[in-house]
Amino acid sequence: MSILFSQLFVKNNEIRPLEHEFTEVLTSIAVVPKLLYFYGKLPEKREKMVDEVDKMGGQKRVFGGGLKDQARPKTIAIVGTRRPTKYGEEVAYKLAFEAAKRGAVVVSGLAFGIDSVAHRGALDAGGVTVAVLGTPIDYIYPRQHERLAKEIVERGGCVMSELDRGADFHFRGCFLQRNRIIAGLADVVVIPEAAERSGSLNTAAHALEQGREVFAVPGDIRRPLSMGCNRLIAQGARPCLGVEEVMDELFPEVRVKKARQKMNPEKIYGDDETETVLLRAIAGGMSDGEEMMERLKVSAGVFNRTMTMLELKGRVRALGGNMWMIK
Repeated sequence: MSILFSQLFVKNNEIRPLEHEFTEVLTSIAVVPKLLYFYGKLPEKREKMVDEVDKMGGQKRVFGGGLKDQARPKTIAIVGTRRPTKYGEEVAYKLAFEAAKRGAVVVSGLAFGIDSVAHRGALDAGGVTVAVLGTPIDYIYPRQHERLAKEIVERGGCVMSELDRGADFHFRGCFLQRNRIIAGLADVVVIPEAAERSGSLNTAAHALEQGREVFAVPGDIRRPLSMGCNRLIAQGARPCLGVEEVMDELFPEVRVKKARQKMNPEKIYGDDETETVLLRAIAGGMSDGEEMMERLKVSAGVFNRTMTMLELKGRVRALGGNMWMIK
């Protein structure tokens, strides 16, 4: 252990995933880590804007008529090749910078290449980033990134591992194993650049298995470092066609708010009365399907059929979790 590393990381913390709201999401993945060890500070809940008063109380009105609530911070994982092109670095940095600037936590693996660029983008934006190691908590790898790890901790983030100090480990096996944690912590996973046999594709596979949204940045079919991303897209990952597209997925409430501001509900019509009622409700501020069914007295069967038709017609877009917006 270097002097730089030992001076900062004198004591590591130990928790079970259920003991913190940021790591609690890991209890839903296939192989739940028994313990997590970390230096620094786990991301805390953040304020979010909501539309209605929670009947259980605890929310406060803020300027503009909205409400203030507490929620787990939005989290984006950005991983990729250790030998990126300039293009891959630029995309990774921009994604991390914009996500962190808007309050999201950026998770990556502290490796050379895309991982370190993602951590740097988050730090430069003044945001919080989490590095998940594939080595024991007292073994920063690569050693060249000890200073980056130190900066991550000093700037309010953390360095995390499921392996305790001095634990025996096998490099390849443990790095692949830690990828499930990176994916599990994230709401959205983005692969800016990866070869066909890149370890980041293992992270993407875990993310898809866990039901996370996966974006891959399409690239030149002649370049080996584009093959992994292009293959992911062929297998069903969403092509990342711009930073804002990923930000819209990460912050759907912002997208809904923008869409609402552009619409006059009274001028919106569907092909029948039910379509019109639902379209106007969404344009007027409602986005939650359960709320629409309850308020508009629409049965689940009618609602599901109508929304499916509206989606096929390109009139609405599903945001996940039975949330909807006008397209």
